[in-house]
Formats: sequence, structure tokens, C-alpha cells
Amino acid sequence: MNKEVINVVEIINRKDLKSFVNFPFKLYNQNPYWTPPIIGEEIDVLDQSKNPVFRNAKANYFLAYKNGKIAGRIAVIINWIEVKKLKKKKVRFGWFDAIDDIKVTSALMQKVHLIGIENGMEFIEGPVGFSNMDKAGMLVEGFEESNTMITWYNAPYYYEHFKQLGYKNLAVWVEYEITLSSFDKSPEKIKKFSDLMLKRYELKNVDFKSKKQIIPYIEKMFFLLEKTYGKLQTFVPIQPEQIKHYKKKYFRYIHPEFIKCIADKNDELVAFCITMPSFTRALKKVNGKMLPFGFLHLFKALYFNSRASFYLIGVDPKYQNKGVTAIIFNEMQKTFNKRGYNIVETNPELEENNSIQNLWKNYEHRKHKKRVTVTQKVKKEDST
Repeated sequence: MNKEVINVVEIINRKDLKSFVNFPFKLYNQNPYWTPPIIGEEIDVLDQSKNPVFRNAKANYFLAYKNGKIAGRIAVIINWIEVKKLKKKKVRFGWFDAIDDIKVTSALMQKVHLIGIENGMEFIEGPVGFSNMDKAGMLVEGFEESNTMITWYNAPYYYEHFKQLGYKNLAVWVEYEITLSSFDKSPEKIKKFSDLMLKRYELKNVDFKSKKQIIPYIEKMFFLLEKTYGKLQTFVPIQPEQIKHYKKKYFRYIHPEFIKCIADKNDELVAFCITMPSFTRALKKVNGKMLPFGFLHLFKALYFNSRASFYLIGVDPKYQNKGVTAIIFNEMQKTFNKRGYNIVETNPELEENNSIQNLWKNYEHRKHKKRVTVTQKVKKEDST
């Protein structure tokens, strides 16, 4: 009887990085719910010469081989801003995928512990990316739902592996699917409340007709994003060079009418929301490759669609719990209705974020996904 051999190898060149990115395509080839990323974009995110996050972070990438075949992958990340400025001695892991073999998962996680030890880290969290702008969270409910372009998909056994290995939940996120009626039939109390808040706080809507009009607001949005989430234990400040990177990465997917901003009487930005047409179906057709016809599928999804996805929402702390989210969603619904959208999917939101979840209760909705990050103390004994 042949003994199973599991080897974990660090990636040292771009060819192996392609294998790293391509592994989920083989793992989930027959899974109808997995939405593939764009291969070129994934490589650029992980490429130290192209992603400016590496000015303040380091990453090691590993592939696990079982009997000579790729059986898993993992990225081990340290964000030095998080470690040095926020004083959180955390080693992150992300881009984790593996076959249903706990020995493979264990072998990959041993690399996380070892790098944590080498760099003086105290605990592990994942799956997460380099910052809050990256994908995060392991799916624990909603395995028969497709992931969006800004979330990961994984099989149920991932979480079982981590539980068996002694990992505990650190953060919990939920996602909702909201069914939209016509604006005339939408909740009257939301419309009335929205109008009332606009008048009470002397606020106004900022609408965009072109991408060019959005550009002056981008840095303001990121500044407001930090004010909104800066006190959360998972938040790491986003650096100026990263803002430029994310603007370049996502700008092509943005439809100007799907961005809503709220300003005060002094034209200061107090809230914003970025939604995008759903690219899930298009990405499945593209299957990771932009050429020769991938661009056409994405372009069609941008302008001809019936589903949307929330991407980012930011509200100045001074205006939180004052109905500003109702204003944003009310304005968003006008756009959705005008363009024939009837489904909107939220991005992952912390389970304890009651203010936003109370808003969804006014609409036909269902909580269709749940995801977690897991944690464990760095095991010093793994250094032997």
C-alpha cells in the first residue's frame, strides 16, 4: 500500500504563481456555484512588483502537493501597518483552497504558524487579504449560492477542517439578497423617512452622469471609509498608493449611476454607496480569461442586467444611526427601478451591524450567506 506523501512548496517564480491562481479552477471545475476571478487580475494582486500594498506588507505563497499533484494553496501575509501602527501582532492567511483532506489543510497552516513565529506574531486570522479592500471570510452557510466578484467561495469541508484543527471564529459576516418592487410599491416609511432626514440635516444627493465626474470624489470616499470603519478591530488604514491601485482595478466595473453620494450644506461628503451590476454570470462565461471575448461579457453585464451588488458604503460617524442609509438606499432604488433591476445582493456585513440589517427588514429579503474568519494563537512548538 502506497503511503500518502504531502509536500508544501513555496512559490518562487511567476510560473508557479500561475499554478497557484489556477488551482481553484481545477478544484471547482464542476461546481456551478463557484464564480471564477479574472486570472490576470489575481496574478497582479499577488505580484509584489505590481501591487503597491507590498510597500507595507509581505507575503509568502505555498502550494501543497499530495502524491505529486497540487492539492492546496495558501498565502501567508503580514501587514506591517497593522503590526507596527495598530500594535496587532497578527499573521494573516488568505487565498486558501484545498482538497477534502485535513492533512493538506494542516500542512498548509503549519506554514502560517512558522512564518508567524519567524516574525514575532502572536495570533492568526483568515481567510483575509492584505487589507479590508480585499476578499475576506470563509463561507459557512450558503454553499448553494454563487459568490460575487468581491467574495470567495469554498466547499463546506473547509470549515470542518479548521474546527477539527482547533480554530475559533473571530469575525462573523452575513449577506442578504433583497428583492426590489417598483418605487411606487417600495416601503412608504423609507421614502418619508428619507425625505425627512434630508430636510432635517440639510443634506443633498450628489448624482453622477459620467465616470469623469466621480474622480474628484474617490479620495473623499476612501477618507470617509476610514472614518466609518476605523474603530473596527479588523480595519487597517488604506494607504494613498493603494487607493490609486483600487481605483485602477475597479474603475472599469463602475457604472456612474450606481454610485450615490450625500453631502451637507457645505458640500462636505457625509455618506456614499458604491454598487455594481452583478458580474457573476459574466465571470462564469469568461472563466478567468479576458481574451478573446471576456471583455464583451463584462461590458454586457455592465449595461444589460437585472441584478446588482453592493460594494462599499461609508457614513460619517456624526450621521450614523440618523437615517442616512435609508436616504442612500432610497436613491439607489430609483436607479435600480429605472434600469429594470429587481435583485440586489449585499456585500458581507458584520453580524452585529444591526442598523443596516434593520433597513433590509423593510424589504422582501433573505439572509442567504454567512461567513467567518477563524483565529488561533501562533503555536511555538511548530518551530521544532
